Amino acid sequence: MNTKLTLTIEQSIIEKAKSYAKDKGRSLSDIIESYLRAITTEQRVIEDISPLVNSLRGSFKAPEYFNYKEELSEGLSEKYKV
Repeated sequence: MNTKLTLTIEQSIIEKAKSYAKDKGRSLSDIIESYLRAITTEQRVIEDISPLVNSLRGSFKAPEYFNYKEELSEGLSEKYKV
């Protein structure tokens, strides 16, 4: 169930956030919801992950057709010219 939430945020931040969301093809609400879900999920954070990398968790949505193993294989083949 979705519920409307009112936030008070500096105007310049809102403008930048809206531009970011548009560039990513996502709604600002979706990005904020993903962020809030990520920071409230009770998962053990691996200590080796930097705070910056950890803060990015959940901010990327791969297309449905994205094949991680295939992309990794192609990237490694290109890197090592196999």
